[in-house]
Amino acid sequence: MLTAEQNERVTRIEPNTPCGKLLRRYWQPVSLVEELPEKRPVKAVRVLGQDFVVFRDQAGRYGMLDRACPHRGADLAFGRLENGGIRCLFHGWLFDVTGQCLEMPAEPANSTFCQRIKQASYPILEKNGVLFGYLGTGTPPAMPRFDCFVAPSEYTFAFKGLMECNWLQALEVGIDPAHASYLHRFESDEDAGQAYGKQFRDTSAGSTISITKVMRESIRPEIQVHQKDYGMQLVSLRRLSSEQTHVRITNLVFPQAFVIPMSSEMTITQWHVPVDDTSCYWYAIFTSFGRPVDKETMRNQRLELYELPAYKARRNKSNNYGYDVDEQRRDTYTGMGHDINVHDNWAVESQGPIQDRTREHLGSTDKAIAAYRRLLIDAIEKTSVGEPVPMVINEAVALTLTGPESIDGIAPSGRWQEYWRECELQRRRGSIWASSQAL
Repeated sequence: MLTAEQNERVTRIEPNTPCGKLLRRYWQPVSLVEELPEKRPVKAVRVLGQDFVVFRDQAGRYGMLDRACPHRGADLAFGRLENGGIRCLFHGWLFDVTGQCLEMPAEPANSTFCQRIKQASYPILEKNGVLFGYLGTGTPPAMPRFDCFVAPSEYTFAFKGLMECNWLQALEVGIDPAHASYLHRFESDEDAGQAYGKQFRDTSAGSTISITKVMRESIRPEIQVHQKDYGMQLVSLRRLSSEQTHVRITNLVFPQAFVIPMSSEMTITQWHVPVDDTSCYWYAIFTSFGRPVDKETMRNQRLELYELPAYKARRNKSNNYGYDVDEQRRDTYTGMGHDINVHDNWAVESQGPIQDRTREHLGSTDKAIAAYRRLLIDAIEKTSVGEPVPMVINEAVALTLTGPESIDGIAPSGRWQEYWRECELQRRRGSIWASSQAL
């Protein structure tokens, strides 16, 4: 339970708020590359309560600028891409990816006024289908050599989804191992051959036991939380018998991402990025250690469930998340379909736009959530006094941060610690691209 003051401190992300200042010290996903089509690669985005325009110029360079033109505030997201930049429709002012004004065609021919005008611009980079922007001041932190960043493009797939609630409650569902046995319970197992691209529908590594069955039948996990340089490693143990224990390793990457196993060959790295105080996007990079990703299949699967351009789930609060009482009786725990992201949306959106944490009562299985909040509050306080915080790192440190390991498997009960490590190493050795990545 948090006090009202603490809850405000960890949830509000507008400019000059304590948490807003912290999150601006990190690279933030701002758009998918696919949202900037060749015909007109321009996208209006709202991140951390601020409005920007993201674009790709004729030379293929990405730019991220404040959305309001510095002349008289017109919307640059409608601008023309030409002559090496983006041109405001109002008076033709032209800006390059650094924000420098290149032309003011209505001004006198000999005017040098444009040389003195520079729109606010932000560093931006592309990582396997996701564009990351840096909204802070000074030098951005280095990017770690995590699997989702170093894997070849053909072994990754990127997507996103809208959540209509505060970013923190959206993130906290991802570091709650216990909820999967309930919120994501399916009453029947899917053929593993049909499980590609679907979460919780494949088999655990090295076994023929489905993740669905484990979550359905082993409902009281033992949860361990280990502090790591990148944040936290979560170990969730479900005892299946005296001989076998289900081991699930997930990770919290500070400040707002987690890495979880999707299947025996694929992981998901997912960020929860505030749009404003009461909405956020999850951005995910799916990373395969086996075969190249079937991007078309995975995208089509998700386009059946999400509406563009907002990437909003078709099952949402406006239609009661597609709730069906008959389905709930015979098929799923929620009665809300088979997309676990919809289940998560219901869980966190039903808490309200900003969860009132003064009214909650955390249990023993919420230890990761409690640990993360302590880490977050500590980092907010350190930011306020200019002290170092986790994952604001230089290139030398970034090179040491690999993985992180994430596995879902069935282990011999007496040696589960060794098992999951061996399983992870075996997966990497069998991977064309990951075999060279040290752990």
